[in-house]
Amino acid sequence: MVLTSHALDMVTLCSFEGPTAEVEAETICGILDSNDIPAMVVGAAQYPVLGFEVKVPRGKVMEAEELISQAEAAGPEAAAEAEAESEK
Repeated sequence: MVLTSHALDMVTLCSFEGPTAEVEAETICGILDSNDIPAMVVGAAQYPVLGFEVKVPRGKVMEAEELISQAEAAGPEAAAEAEAESEK
């Protein structure tokens, strides 16, 4: 499927606040990137109180949301398994 210009606009998928915000955002971004969904973390590490956002192309929001739901349902054990598998 070819994405139009409008579908390539980056929109906020999720946002995080608090002491673990940057790590959570980077984790989500990594999951998306490893599944060929372009993603970026927006935020300033020197001002963590402002929070962090994960942005994806508008045309990939539904796919990204589904992928994140699957990852959350699988839990941290699945993430550890996948990481171990990728290191082989």
